[in-house]
Amino acid sequence: MTAHGLPMTVPAEDLPARVRIHEVGARDGLQNEKATVPTEIKAEFIHRLAAAGLTTIEATSFVHPKWVPQLADAERLFPMVSDLPVSLPVLVPNERGLDRALALGARRVAVFASATESFAKANLNRTVDEALAMFDPVVTRAKTEGAQVRGYLSMCFGDPWEGAVPIPQVVKVCKALRDMGCDELSLGDTIGVATPGHVVALLAALDEAGIPPTALAVHFHDTYGQALANTLAALQQGVTTIDASAGGLGGCPYAKSATGNLATEDLVWMLRGLGIDTGIDLGRLVATSAWMAGHLGRPSPSRTVRALSHEDLVDTEEH
Repeated sequence: MTAHGLPMTVPAEDLPARVRIHEVGARDGLQNEKATVPTEIKAEFIHRLAAAGLTTIEATSFVHPKWVPQLADAERLFPMVSDLPVSLPVLVPNERGLDRALALGARRVAVFASATESFAKANLNRTVDEALAMFDPVVTRAKTEGAQVRGYLSMCFGDPWEGAVPIPQVVKVCKALRDMGCDELSLGDTIGVATPGHVVALLAALDEAGIPPTALAVHFHDTYGQALANTLAALQQGVTTIDASAGGLGGCPYAKSATGNLATEDLVWMLRGLGIDTGIDLGRLVATSAWMAGHLGRPSPSRTVRALSHEDLVDTEEH
């Protein structure tokens, strides 16, 4: 807890009692770092995140090293963390990536699609339909092997090349991912342009199309300072899985206007104030992000990390 019992807990109506945070810092957060982060540091980061109470920690991506050099150590990293008692999802861009992941015992995998043609071309060098066709056998086989599958969908709220993205267009791709067998869909605001009304409208359209909030996660970027407001709007609509990145690390290598992810600490602070359980020790999480910021050689962009990174202001909690 922070000093003096802050933030004060003031529950609001019609919000979930508990939220699962899908931590993406170790993968999405670190993938854009220009300097190679040692594998041992990545493994320690994941161990510290687990010790802070995070139960879903995205570990790495089994993508070709040419495309994301920072994650070229996936085969070495995953065995260093696979004994942790937490879920460790990994990205698998194609069947070869799935082979590599399954061989190491991964049982939660994710594919990464786009709601727009421009981003599909930039990220996957394919059309939206071609990308979906590539993912179909990946999802089918992963499910056959007993793995859970998450479908990421980028550019759900806006695209740097195409501008506004029509809601029916997003719903169409979401339905395709759901129909091929994805257990969960993560709606990405890749360049951070969403606003709460837009979030509500998209969630309502998906619900009407047969994809309920319980099958969804939201993944907001804070480019325009809207990530927490958008998260609250999603919570009010029944979403209970929120993607966030420890210390606010991350962006998107194929969308230069994408700034950092929603910081996990900022999210936990808001949820704590609302009386929503996360199971996370905020003190340990802040210490972990401050530790990683030290290894990266720059301050954490998380406002909560900056506010609470002094020992006299934070006590860790017992679990």
